[in-house]
Amino acid sequence: MISGGVGIGLVVAFAAWPRRVGSGLTAAKGERVFGHYLKIAPDGRVTVAVPQAETGQGIWTGLAQIAADELGAAWEQVAVESAPAGAVYVNGLLKARKTAGATSIRAFEQPLREAGAVARDLLIRAAAIKWNIDPTLCETADGFVMHGAERLGFGQLAETAAHLAPGKPMLRKSGSGRLVGQSLARLDLPAKSDGSMRFAADVRLPGMLFAAVRIAPPGGRLAGFDRPAGETSPGVRKLVVGDGWLAALGETWWAAERGLVAASARFTGSDANDSAVLDALGTALDNGKRTSLLARGNYDATVGKGRAFAATYRIAAAEHRALEPLSATARISGGRLELWAPVQDHDAALAAAGWSAGDITLYSMPVGDPSGRGMATDAIPIAVELARQVGRPIQLTVSAKVGRNHDRLRTPMLARMTAFPSPSGAMAAWSGRFVSASGTDLPGATPAYEVPVMRIESVVADLPIATGYMRGGSEALTAFANESFIDEMARKLGVEPFLFRMGLLGGNVRLAKALNRVASLGNWDGGAIGSRLGLAAVSAFGSHIALLAEAGIGPDQRVAVDRLVAVVDCGRAINPGLIQQQVEGSLIEALALATNDAPQIVAGMPVARPLRAAGLTGVGRVPTIIVELMPSKAAPGGVSGLGHVVLAAAVANALASGTGRRLRDLPFDPMAA
Repeated sequence: MISGGVGIGLVVAFAAWPRRVGSGLTAAKGERVFGHYLKIAPDGRVTVAVPQAETGQGIWTGLAQIAADELGAAWEQVAVESAPAGAVYVNGLLKARKTAGATSIRAFEQPLREAGAVARDLLIRAAAIKWNIDPTLCETADGFVMHGAERLGFGQLAETAAHLAPGKPMLRKSGSGRLVGQSLARLDLPAKSDGSMRFAADVRLPGMLFAAVRIAPPGGRLAGFDRPAGETSPGVRKLVVGDGWLAALGETWWAAERGLVAASARFTGSDANDSAVLDALGTALDNGKRTSLLARGNYDATVGKGRAFAATYRIAAAEHRALEPLSATARISGGRLELWAPVQDHDAALAAAGWSAGDITLYSMPVGDPSGRGMATDAIPIAVELARQVGRPIQLTVSAKVGRNHDRLRTPMLARMTAFPSPSGAMAAWSGRFVSASGTDLPGATPAYEVPVMRIESVVADLPIATGYMRGGSEALTAFANESFIDEMARKLGVEPFLFRMGLLGGNVRLAKALNRVASLGNWDGGAIGSRLGLAAVSAFGSHIALLAEAGIGPDQRVAVDRLVAVVDCGRAINPGLIQQQVEGSLIEALALATNDAPQIVAGMPVARPLRAAGLTGVGRVPTIIVELMPSKAAPGGVSGLGHVVLAAAVANALASGTGRRLRDLPFDPMAA
């Protein structure tokens, strides 16, 4: 399953060598496998096994670039493939085989560097044997081992190198001519551009039938359907009833879908609506069990009988706007299950199949959505059950409408913020209580500012809707409240917002530098009433970002953002071009979430809206975006959701500057009372 790129394969790994412990990688004819991450083909082509899902964020390129750089490979001869099952591929930061939270580079840079270093050493030693020289006199570059004017290609050395015992990985020192730090071309773009990239719905197997499905609302069940009408629809082979769903099998997916329309399935379900969601949040805010995330000093004693400034921020649920429909293909043969699906959470996909993990071969397909929809495994158990019942390979594709009805929404949140000023005009105490369905772990709930007394609490709300992961994570929600509130406090105290932030950042030097630079780059004017400029600065995912937004209310009485200037310190930049793409894309996606209507909840589900009706910003309305990366020697941080954590607050702060009015609800509605 070569997934993109121009090359072929390589030989590497580290701590567990194939001949000793075993590698899950499969070698093509002539290829040599060394460990868990790399293969080399006879013509010198290098293949990197990538454990993380490609969701459009460019991680196939970023991780391959790390390994190829350490190895000394030629970029035009590098390709990637999805890593197979194996504990070695677990994301150490998430303690699971999962792609989320902007963790990919942080979790796998070191293993891939070590893999490249071990392979480089083996190739050099193989060349030294042929030349009968000291290996320390050799080096690798551009796919060759070199000694003076002599050179041997990786493909010429792979077989000999594969029989040598691996040594301790000696990582390269920084220097010129390195692949890391260059804006190299993405390996996945050629296949995506010419249509040859294979997604889950492109899988074709002998004897395969196609399936469509209708699924009951949360807590509901199938109440009835017209079997004769469905099964006599042209091209339909069979209707299958499952636990809370009805599926049609057909010679084509369209035939199956038309059969379901004819069958007119009826379901019972929840009567939960938008009001039920708001009521659940409000009840939890006032009466729910509070979990302390941070308790520094005594907030109540510090405030005493004084009057604290307070504000409540409301963030509605948000839907994924995925272009790729949910899809899974299942085949059962010889007591084993083969499964093809877009997978962001490898462990959850295996669990959803309902089989012993040792009896499943999971082919992780590329994910056609960057916002986190690939975490969903809803199609997998239905596809597996259908394949079991009919004894043939089944490809289930969930229609766009059904998929949107059953979207696992980003959790809504209520945030009650209070703060008490100090006599000096700074802040003596800060309190934040966050209510959501996200559980008690809310990374980013604690702001970056040094306040002597700080109390941060989380409350879990029992919501009548299904929620799930979205790009930006809970950090995007808590940062909206924190960065809006710090801005409100500055204006309440009569202090210029930029100076107020800088005075409170204390030891967070990297964020302070980013904030200072964005103020200069964006021509910050102080943010006084009428300026239309707003700031936000957040440390998240091991990175730091400051954003200046220029925004106002347009003639259509909707939020209009004209300019976004971001300064990012994400440590050592593996691929600056990828970082810029990710920050720009994250800002645009976050802007759509902040300025377009929230989903309407009916029967505990979001009402399906076609993309054209979701109010997405067209190309002509995308604001001017400037992204500057700060040079850094620090370890790489995550970047995928950085735009999400600062966008909404920066825009809200800009609107407060321009109009004097504070919008505390997301998505923004300037016409709301």
